[in-house]
Amino acid sequence: MRIGIICYPSYGGSGVIATELGKRLALKGHEIHFISYDRPFKLDTFHENIFHHEVEVLDYPLFKFPPYMIALASKIADVTRWANLDLVHVHYAIPHAVSAFLARQLVRDKRLPVVTTLHGTDITVVGHEPQFYDITRFSIEESDAVTAVSNSLREETVRIFKPSKDIRVIYNFIDPEEYHRMEVPGLRARYAPNGEKILIHISNFRPVKRLRDVIDIFARVNQEVPSSLLMVGDGPEGPSAHQYIESKGLGDRVWFLGQQERVVELLSVSDLCLLPSAQESFGLVALEAMACGVPVIASTAGGLPEIIVNGKTGFTLPIGDVDAMADRALQALRDPGLWKNLSGFASEYAVNTFHIDKIIRDYEETYQKVAFK
Repeated sequence: MRIGIICYPSYGGSGVIATELGKRLALKGHEIHFISYDRPFKLDTFHENIFHHEVEVLDYPLFKFPPYMIALASKIADVTRWANLDLVHVHYAIPHAVSAFLARQLVRDKRLPVVTTLHGTDITVVGHEPQFYDITRFSIEESDAVTAVSNSLREETVRIFKPSKDIRVIYNFIDPEEYHRMEVPGLRARYAPNGEKILIHISNFRPVKRLRDVIDIFARVNQEVPSSLLMVGDGPEGPSAHQYIESKGLGDRVWFLGQQERVVELLSVSDLCLLPSAQESFGLVALEAMACGVPVIASTAGGLPEIIVNGKTGFTLPIGDVDAMADRALQALRDPGLWKNLSGFASEYAVNTFHIDKIIRDYEETYQKVAFK
């Protein structure tokens, strides 16, 4: 099939999933056309079945803000015509699904099915805004097929928008060829020179990630088991997190590593992943950690309980219950047998349940239904 994929090319779970999906589809013989304002950062290898089309936005004095949605719609229509696309798969309802609908009106001489995948903030944040409510609901209703990355997100979408359209849950995925625990002895020695345990947090440092909870959990653990904390990512809560760490006297125990394109090595030297979020539509970081044999200490927010098997691949606890999360972390770190069981089952469960090939088949089935009905 000839498939257009529209996604954000920057860091973030939706962009990663969309890009890896396209790459694997190309390996299976499909022709993939990425359409975005920049080359997706995970699109780092050449393949004869992969094309990237850059959306150029007109810089015109009368436009206070660049009209990206219109430029994107025009680009989708252009690519659809000359590449003879069978369908477009958009990741995020706003603005991508709306642009796809406009593009469909521009190519009336050709049927252009639209598959929309909801990733989270397009529903839980943008969709909540009154000015975007109607257009978000419209984009869902006008799509030929709609998928959500978790049951939690599907239920939230139904609750907020009450769509007549069926929403199919297709989970995010993991590629075990990339995500698996590996030996990186020199790296572990850098962050734990005296044999400390290593805890890791990976996020975009937004308020919903509850960085203070991450630090408080770590502070309690470090009091009883000497540890280091790797903070991977960047975002608006970064400066206050720095200050909070210094106020607790933990500056020599915490490493801020910024945004990292590849985290497998860091996960491979980590003992626990902390994810006490207030909101997670799926929790791709948790899945990546589990695939690398890192048990996850997380909240029960959103889709996290759908990924983490409580007591077997990690622990899920109520949002904000820092003491309970710290207790569970200490339990795992103090008991080598328990940690080994958690680590082994985490990687096994992640690969068996969320293997990329299994999820790809679900998407191909969806494509077939909308393209050839």
